[in-house]
Amino acid sequence: MSKRDYYEILGVPKDAGDQQIKSAYRKLALQHHPDRNQGNKEAEERFKEAAEAYAILSDGDKRARYDRFGHAGVSSQAGGGFDPSTFTGFEDVFGGIFGDFFGGGRRGGPERGSDLRYDLEITFEESAKGVETTVDIPRLETCETCHGTGAAPGTSPTTCTQCQGRGQQRFQQGFFTVARTCSRCQGTGRTVAKPCATCKGQGRTTKERKLTVKIPAGIADGQRLRISGEGEGGAQNGPSGDLYVFIEVTPHAFFRREGNNLACEIPLNFTTLALGGSIDVPTLDGAESFKVPEGTQSGSVFRLRGKGMPDVSGRGRGDLFFTVQAVTPKKLNKEQRAALEQLGRTLPKEKFEPVARNPEEEEKNLFEKVKDIFG
Repeated sequence: MSKRDYYEILGVPKDAGDQQIKSAYRKLALQHHPDRNQGNKEAEERFKEAAEAYAILSDGDKRARYDRFGHAGVSSQAGGGFDPSTFTGFEDVFGGIFGDFFGGGRRGGPERGSDLRYDLEITFEESAKGVETTVDIPRLETCETCHGTGAAPGTSPTTCTQCQGRGQQRFQQGFFTVARTCSRCQGTGRTVAKPCATCKGQGRTTKERKLTVKIPAGIADGQRLRISGEGEGGAQNGPSGDLYVFIEVTPHAFFRREGNNLACEIPLNFTTLALGGSIDVPTLDGAESFKVPEGTQSGSVFRLRGKGMPDVSGRGRGDLFFTVQAVTPKKLNKEQRAALEQLGRTLPKEKFEPVARNPEEEEKNLFEKVKDIFG
């Protein structure tokens, strides 16, 4: 009986791309997998047929020979078994099935501990200056009584007699030899006759540890710190995982941050804008004196170089941009009213000419406008 066309088997056209071929095979493999169709010889053959087709069409050289000469061009590759590397990338779909089929999979022995996450909230000032703080981390650690073996003091684990210490059992299932996690030792390759009373044979216990965390100056909201080896201890004395500290920065009362730059608004009297004058601008390092030019318009933006946030890497600082806004007094005494009325009589008559709206300009935030002004 002649073999079916590989493109026909996968249900794809001859000009199909790699991703289309992979997706088609993924669908067929899940549908006809022997574990889902135990005892079904037809499904087993369909699975074998799809795997063979994918092994050829997923390889550029083999596919080119097949397109030119047909099955005769790849007969030496198609019928003599499969290369496990062909199926790299399918582990997420099959849960390690291919690793099991071809002799891989889980083995007994030490395992790396899990990584941990800790959410740490700090103030805006702490993010600017840096801070050292203490955190309490509950985590699994190697049992101090049995030193991670899981066996009671004076005893020790023995090699699992069911899997002979491999952590796996192999079964012949039609076309494949399937390796599954040993049901007796749960893949550890060892059994414990007398479990440790402290950890109940697990080799690890939960403890709460106090850790000192150094937060560098300039760290931003959403960034994280990796503290190596401070995660959970590994099973069977395996290496510890890592601790990831995620930073949450509380918003500031008036500073806003973008990158390493800061922005704020400063209310000023009309007279200061009109006549000019020296003002104190708040910064992270205290007040900074600044001379407002005469005739400054409300909404004007100024820059103080090097007064923004420090770079978290320690290389320089951003700038501080501040917008001046005219403040209209709500109440005036007689002297103030008289002075303003006198000023009003000396100013030219206003000509009210509507200004056309610019929706794009209105949608820009302060930092986008700053880029337009300062480049």
